[in-house]
Amino acid sequence: MESFKVDLTKFYEENLIGYIESLKLHPFNMIMLVVDVLIVGFLIVAAFKSFRHTRTSQLAKGILILVVITWLTQILHLYILNTIMTVVMNWGVLALIIIFQPELRRALEQLGTNKVSKFLGIDKSIDIKTKENIYRIVIAATELAKTRTGALIVIERDIKLNDIIETGIIMDSEISPQLLVNIFVPRTPLHDGAVIISDNKIAAASCMLPLADDKDIARELGTRHRAAIGISKETDCVAVVVSEETGKISIAKEGTLIADVQEETLKKILIKYLITIKDIEQEKKEKVKRLKKMHNAKNSDKD
Repeated sequence: MESFKVDLTKFYEENLIGYIESLKLHPFNMIMLVVDVLIVGFLIVAAFKSFRHTRTSQLAKGILILVVITWLTQILHLYILNTIMTVVMNWGVLALIIIFQPELRRALEQLGTNKVSKFLGIDKSIDIKTKENIYRIVIAATELAKTRTGALIVIERDIKLNDIIETGIIMDSEISPQLLVNIFVPRTPLHDGAVIISDNKIAAASCMLPLADDKDIARELGTRHRAAIGISKETDCVAVVVSEETGKISIAKEGTLIADVQEETLKKILIKYLITIKDIEQEKKEKVKRLKKMHNAKNSDKD
């Protein structure tokens, strides 16, 4: 026990105290230490976000336990166990490369592409993500129309649809054409009702919507179309409807139904209503700022 205390004291004096003294003599090193800590912290958080819902997280816990045990065996002078653990750790590097091969390959591929920001947890700008999701919704609606599969997709805007979302099955899923098509396959549990898209995610499926009961609405319109008109009247959302009888795509906005919309037209209408004027103006302002900076930089170079 006495030797354990001596080792801790020696470690404290030679490493921690010595390092702090060196920082006092070289203040610039303090700045670099802060930068170093921030970068390491960011990488740890990014890695945790990437791996927390995968089997990698369980392996990481096991590795951390092995590292702690190895360190303790050295401190407590358990020489035989320490030797075994050291050998295990040395071979563990090779084992890690084999075990984490899929994850490492994926990470390297992302570093070589434009997916670095996603890998590090940096989200894309909202308007770019919204455009990508619009394309996915259009693809899904077109595929559903080809097979005459009835569908109703409601896209939330400024007015929240929490009360409508609560009537359905919560999903909180990323938007994909395959998932949207699969939801509306006839005689499946979620096909009846509406899908609600909120904050660029599929918030819920099989949701109940209020029906429009206006007398001036054409009688041939089915329940889905009436529901789309009804919800678009009560909120500022946009609703996409695929007719089960005709396979035609319609879009409801502000209580008005635009019928028989083609793929390109649907894309343009959704971009017009979902990529708000505010977002476009903000994007223009950012471009102007960048141009001004470039202009100022050129002028300063000339001077």
